[in-house]
Amino acid sequence: MSDKMNRRDFIKKAGILGVTAYGLTLAGEDMLGFIDEAEAAGKSTLAIATGGTPEAMITRAINKLGGIKKFVKSGQSVVIKPNLAWARKPNQAANTHPGIIVALIRLCQKAGAKRITVFDHTCDPASSSFAMNGANSSIPKTGAKLVAADNQKMYKRISIPKGKVLKTDECFRELLDADVFINVPIAKHHGASVITAAMKNMMGTNWDRGVWHNRGLDQCIADYSTAVKADLIILDALQVLMNNGPKGPGEIKAPNQIVASTDPVAIDAYAATLLNRKPENIKHIVYASQLGLGQMNLSKVTKIKA
Repeated sequence: MSDKMNRRDFIKKAGILGVTAYGLTLAGEDMLGFIDEAEAAGKSTLAIATGGTPEAMITRAINKLGGIKKFVKSGQSVVIKPNLAWARKPNQAANTHPGIIVALIRLCQKAGAKRITVFDHTCDPASSSFAMNGANSSIPKTGAKLVAADNQKMYKRISIPKGKVLKTDECFRELLDADVFINVPIAKHHGASVITAAMKNMMGTNWDRGVWHNRGLDQCIADYSTAVKADLIILDALQVLMNNGPKGPGEIKAPNQIVASTDPVAIDAYAATLLNRKPENIKHIVYASQLGLGQMNLSKVTKIKA
């Protein structure tokens, strides 16, 4: 998002009714094709950090994309959407690791963010989810606001002009009004969509999840992503739930990675490989690619080792 166009301006231009009316574990660096970040301009880019603390990894990854100040300017409001949906402990790989969320909040604060909100529309009750997954014990200590988006009054109706089956929806109001939106999913298995990463994590920003399931989950994931877009995506791949998702418990693999990007299709394609899946076999990735939302062919994605 440029200095001259904040998220509210962008949403108005995109036709959001809520504002105007209602408001591989690495399989090998050679195969992935890591190149110098200077070559990344104008391309779909993944900055892949491996090893270290969450704070060190997320800092390295974002720095490879130009640094946090490229995305967050002094005085701006920031909304962060991790996956906090489940009453599971951090080591069970069902939710975004709290260490990643805290590290991101600290970076946004250093960039001068005036207000930071962390939210999710949880699947398990928010009280039990936030207590068990570490949100309650970590996020409020940073000074950021933690919100359980469990009331329909928190949402605004939006238009989805490019949607094939999903033409309108209700999106979290504070996200629509924020200057900066950062999507922080975890890579894991999902029983309905095969994998969940950046685009599936957006399901926690809307009100009625049942609509997506009834109308065709994969197409709705892609449709919604044409209207509600993150300025920055941080993928938690410290641990990956390989089966029995989205809640588990199940088999866990530990790539020990954090991936930063602005391309939701590329980051989801990469997440698919961490789950030993081919991106071209994941329907919502294919549909999003067809809608022009990003690059699913990883051979055409710039990968930077962070």
